[in-house]
Amino acid sequence: MLSDLEGFHRHPFGAHAPGADAGGLATRGPLLRYPVAIALLAAPLLSLAVSGCGGMPRQGIARGADLYDTCRPCHGDKAAGNPELGAPPIAGLPRWYIEAQLGKFRSGQRGTSPADVEGHRMRPMARSLNIEGDVGSVAQYVASLPVRTASATLQGGNATAGAASYGGVCTVCHGADGMGNEAMGAPPLVHESDWYILRALDKFKSHVRGYDSTDAQGQQMATMSSTLQDHQAMLDVIAYIRTLRK
Repeated sequence: MLSDLEGFHRHPFGAHAPGADAGGLATRGPLLRYPVAIALLAAPLLSLAVSGCGGMPRQGIARGADLYDTCRPCHGDKAAGNPELGAPPIAGLPRWYIEAQLGKFRSGQRGTSPADVEGHRMRPMARSLNIEGDVGSVAQYVASLPVRTASATLQGGNATAGAASYGGVCTVCHGADGMGNEAMGAPPLVHESDWYILRALDKFKSHVRGYDSTDAQGQQMATMSSTLQDHQAMLDVIAYIRTLRK
């Protein structure tokens, strides 16, 4: 029995494997001994090396569509938002802006204030995108969705009064047309829900957003929103933003 085992170890395919004699392939090294078997074993290992251990998921818009399933309960199938949950419409927002906000939720620059109920709900969702490329993939998918102009829900704003506030405070970053500015990190406003803009302004004014010293855009917004003295001033500027829609 022992001699049989010794023979097996000398010749992995058995003591009487072809070429096991002194002049056969068995004496020429394992790589030449069984080339077909080695190739069959190497193929799946090569596949793992290329795709990553266990296989890495694909990235891009198709991957983003799959990942968006976790967003549907709040933002809806078409990313049109849900005011009851405080989830804004996000369809068609620029990819760079979506990536930036997801990054802020992931890092804690946004969503950690005790008063930010919606932020606390959003932060774990953003942190679940923990595979490299997932943030970009879901941002690419959301940005590809058709923009949906939200219906007006707020009353009592004076667009004429709001024009002065917008021109003096908002234009520098968001543009005279309200279409945003990537270099300033300012998103487009013209198609955004009025209720969400009001809620965001309230959060910036009370430092529920823009509280982190490393969030340059957030801190800038907190400063700018403080120039809107009261609730009426916010309604006014929102009423003016609605007039920019084409």
